[in-house]
Amino acid sequence: MDFYSFAPIAAVLDGAYFLLDSLRALLDPLAGSASAALAVVLLTVLVRAMLTPVGVSQVRAEFSRRRLAPHLRELQNRYRTNPEMLRRTMQELYAREKASPVAGCLPTLAQAPVLSVVYGLFVLHSINGHANALLTEQLCGVALGDSLIAAIAGGIAAPGAALFAGVLGGIAVVAWLSRRVALRQAALFPQSAPSPPGTPDLSGMTNALSWMPFITVGIAAIVPLAAGIYLAVTTAWTLAERSALRAMLGARAG
Repeated sequence: MDFYSFAPIAAVLDGAYFLLDSLRALLDPLAGSASAALAVVLLTVLVRAMLTPVGVSQVRAEFSRRRLAPHLRELQNRYRTNPEMLRRTMQELYAREKASPVAGCLPTLAQAPVLSVVYGLFVLHSINGHANALLTEQLCGVALGDSLIAAIAGGIAAPGAALFAGVLGGIAVVAWLSRRVALRQAALFPQSAPSPPGTPDLSGMTNALSWMPFITVGIAAIVPLAAGIYLAVTTAWTLAERSALRAMLGARAG
């Protein structure tokens, strides 16, 4: 069964199509042939703005884990021979402080459905029973529904090659900056809090997620150009948002 033909998902996709096509039509007098690509950028900004509370919760959870780390290590030393008591006391501490060891995963999980929708908008020939006019939209001579691999196979021209290089290069630069920020944060707080027994150990996951933007470069090369534009904008937004929230919330905490 086609994932996108499932009725609730088809309805969501149709709504996203209407919104994106409306933005394209609104921008057409100003942006011309680039209106659809710009509409993808604006849609990405709109989605990320709506997810700002999730980003706030992630940064707050980061500060909470740092604040609780000494207490958690103390509990770990005290109850190292009693795993059940350690698990219970650590869970009680998290509950009392209204903190969660898994809150940092929320932004990544929240964006997965959005990327799936953008991907579907530029690979499906029909959406909820009607033709998908977005497949005819182009930027620099490249169809927004073409991937880098497809464009190369079809004989990509210089403007299109420069476009893909800009998108992938932009993601790579943001990935490098994000990695530097992550390493700087880790250096400031080298002793992370242990995960309570019975809950996932997020130390390895956190390290893996710090490399996610680099993985995104490869993903952007195989998904439609429109999805690559979404990835470029959303990774840049994540870096800027995280830095701004750390500064603002850290100043308040101080």
